[in-house]
Amino acid sequence: MDERAILRRNDRAADEEWIRAFLHESAVGVLATVRDGQPFVNSNIFVYDEGRSAIYLHTARTGRTRDNLEEGSKVAFTVYETGRLLPAEEALEFSIEYGGVVVFGSGCVVTDADEAEHGLQRLLDKYAPHLKPGRDYRPITEGELRRTSVFRLDIESWSGKRKVADPDFPGAYRYEDRRKLAGEASD
Repeated sequence: MDERAILRRNDRAADEEWIRAFLHESAVGVLATVRDGQPFVNSNIFVYDEGRSAIYLHTARTGRTRDNLEEGSKVAFTVYETGRLLPAEEALEFSIEYGGVVVFGSGCVVTDADEAEHGLQRLLDKYAPHLKPGRDYRPITEGELRRTSVFRLDIESWSGKRKVADPDFPGAYRYEDRRKLAGEASD
C-alpha cells in the first residue's frame, strides 16, 4: 500500500467501493498543489472518471492552478462531508460524523483537444445530467476549449475515512441548527 494513503485510525477506513461512490457523488473538491515551496489550495467542481482512474476539473486559461500544473506536479485532492455533531460529558470527547476521501497523484494540463472535450463533457454530464448537448444546449466548441483549461489528476493512491454514529446518539445535532439550539438554551 502507498505510504501516503495509510490511515492512523484504521477502524474508520472506508473500502474501495465506498471511496468510488463518494468521489462520484461529491459536489466540490479541494486541489492542493505546491510551487516553489508555497502550498496552494483551490476548491472546484470536478468529475471522477473511474475508467481512466483520473479526476477532471477546469479553470481559467491563466492563474495559479494552471501555473502549478503546467509542467505536471504531485497533487493531493480531497472531498468531504460533515454529519451531526456529537456532544459528550467531557470536552475532549466531543466529536462529529464525517466522511472524506484524499487522493494522491500527479496533475497536468490537458493539451489534447479530444481529451479536454471529454473532461468538460463529463463535468456537464455530472452537474446537469438532465440536460443534453445538441438538445438543451450547444455542444462544446473549439473556441470554448481555447478559453478554458482542463486538468487531469492521475490517481496513484487514495484513502477514505468516515465516522457514523448511532441514529439515536444522545444530543446529536446538525451544525446548521446550533444557533437555534443556543437560543433555546438561553430561554
